[in-house]
Amino acid sequence: MTRIQANLVLLLAAAIWGSGFVAQSTAMKAIGPFWFISLRFAVATLVVLPFVWKEKRKAEKPLTRRNWLSFAFTGVALFGGAATQQLGLLTTTVTNSSFITGLYVVFVPLIAVVFLRRQPHWVIWPAALTALSGIYLLSGGSFSQLTPGDFLTVVCAVFWAVQITLAGSSVRETGRPLAISATQFAVTAVLALIVAALVEPISFAAIKAALGEILYLGIFSSGLAFALQVIGQRYTTPPQAAIILSSEAVFGASLAALLLGETIGPQGYVGCALMFTAMLAVELVPELTRRRSVAA
Repeated sequence: MTRIQANLVLLLAAAIWGSGFVAQSTAMKAIGPFWFISLRFAVATLVVLPFVWKEKRKAEKPLTRRNWLSFAFTGVALFGGAATQQLGLLTTTVTNSSFITGLYVVFVPLIAVVFLRRQPHWVIWPAALTALSGIYLLSGGSFSQLTPGDFLTVVCAVFWAVQITLAGSSVRETGRPLAISATQFAVTAVLALIVAALVEPISFAAIKAALGEILYLGIFSSGLAFALQVIGQRYTTPPQAAIILSSEAVFGASLAALLLGETIGPQGYVGCALMFTAMLAVELVPELTRRRSVAA
């Protein structure tokens, strides 16, 4: 898979995630956030497991204990991101949630520099600032009236950044994207189940009422999109992946406007343009630099 193909895979994952924001919001009219997370990722685990077995048969070497631990830590980060995002949606809008979640585009390169001692391509920094500016404009150009849900979503963005970084490192080391996906889904489902059993009531009526959202998010936003994310990250860097994946804010806002009546003002359209500019810069500049180096 080429880098361009990988980034298109990541863009598809972002589109699916963007569509999931609406389902995440409507589901909590019927069911608690942690039960919803647990059931959603339990479905995702079951969806991916058959493909994990096929992947194992083709693997060149078995996974080590260290590999499984890294997969599990990725799952802990995924749980943190899913939990804070879902709780945030109780007191913020789908539009704000999708925008603020996109802050991971800034956190990913910072993690790469501080913890991994990796210097990303220079275009990542202006592209990250451009994407952040786009997210800011998409939110209306003011964070003066942030809700508790907005603050939780900022924390969520940190967890997503960690998850993107860990998933990228693990898939390049092992070449086992589906094993990573299944493991992180299972860890998230179990952790959410423990919390849900302690703090939230549950009934079959609640599960039935939210079943459509559970299945949609479990099969598509979790099972398919996270698998696409890990597959795509095998052929690109975490900072570049973060820029592409941050376009979920655009998809989420668009569907929130279409299905929930949330609106985007003139500043929001400028924000969309900045987001896509950042994505194109990350895609085109490294490729043009590489070709010039080869030609020289």
